[in-house]
Amino acid sequence: MNTLASSRFALSVSAAAVLLAACGGSQTPLVAPGAISQASTLATGTTRTNYKVVYSFGGGSDGAHPNSALVNVSGVLYGTTLAGGGGGTVFSITTSGAENVLYSFNGRGHPSGRNPNSMIGADGTLYGTAKDGGSSLQRGTVFSLAPSGAEKLLYAFNGSPDGDLPHGVIDVRGKLYGTTSSGGRYKCGTVFSVSMAGTEHVLHSFLRRKVLRDGCHPRGTLIDVKDTLYGTTFQGGTYKKGTVFAITTGGAERVLHTFGVGSDDGVYPQAGLLDAGGTLYGTTRYTVFSISPSGSLTVLHIFGHGYDGADPAAPLIDVKGTFYGTTIHGGKYCRETANSVGCGTVFSLKPNGTETVLHSFGKTGDGIAPVAGLIDVGGRLYGTTLGGGSNNLGTVFAITP
Repeated sequence: MNTLASSRFALSVSAAAVLLAACGGSQTPLVAPGAISQASTLATGTTRTNYKVVYSFGGGSDGAHPNSALVNVSGVLYGTTLAGGGGGTVFSITTSGAENVLYSFNGRGHPSGRNPNSMIGADGTLYGTAKDGGSSLQRGTVFSLAPSGAEKLLYAFNGSPDGDLPHGVIDVRGKLYGTTSSGGRYKCGTVFSVSMAGTEHVLHSFLRRKVLRDGCHPRGTLIDVKDTLYGTTFQGGTYKKGTVFAITTGGAERVLHTFGVGSDDGVYPQAGLLDAGGTLYGTTRYTVFSISPSGSLTVLHIFGHGYDGADPAAPLIDVKGTFYGTTIHGGKYCRETANSVGCGTVFSLKPNGTETVLHSFGKTGDGIAPVAGLIDVGGRLYGTTLGGGSNNLGTVFAITP
């Protein structure tokens, strides 16, 4: 492996170590600016017992550190692991916990990618992105995978002008659309499309300049609402603390909201958005918000206390009018003080802003740091944790709300 590829791989794997380290050692309390302590209302945290570890990863051929939301295809769940299997895996797992590796990213030179970080299903085929590998520059890939395990490289990124570090794709009428968190013409990331034949097109290169209010470094997956794509950027915008943007499939981009207007406005969104009844819902490091397609934003909830959760990194899901999500930090365990960093939570949120912690991670044998979102399978929620479990290499879990 060349020096650049080696350093990028080390960065990818070290992301797991960084998050897991947050569950031990001295850390600055994660309290939102201007937030009021919720110790009186949350007491020792609201943790329910209807939680189950479905599978604990072992770090060998089965993979390690799952980091993407699961995909449900006819009752079988599919996902990715950041490591294990040589350079990450795509796996399937039944709801009862029978796991099977479909593909390992361990080819010489990693032509198909390395460290997969997303997965979707469309028309009986799985599509995903890998944050490393591909071309000689090791900038990441878009790939397809049949349920039988037959893998195909669709596109390998080169950094400029096409982008670097892809973060997931969606299928819009037979074409894949996604974002890269860096690279592009201005090194701030891109919105791109890839045809099923592998033809890539850059719709937009983000530009950091404050005067243009444009975003920088998108980390979340796009959503499609009536032929308009919506997403978030982690940085950029007028106050350099992130944006919500809209973009047509033709490449016309506009910023709907730039974060950092006030202390409770939210900062650094890293998750994609949810469309529920024509209103968009999303998260920042400290908040859950709603925003109209015209850009009118309302803060629904402020994560203001350690037990409450902090740092949501995955999109919300909507189950019968209630929103569900995960936070990387916060929760009852991994600290003895109320303002702890914590090891993450599963939470529910009513449209009026009432939040309930369904599970706090960090107990012995439990998961740690759920960086991915949830899926609903027959009224039960399934997700993954980056660490924890029997071998501290991540889990698949289930919880009944």
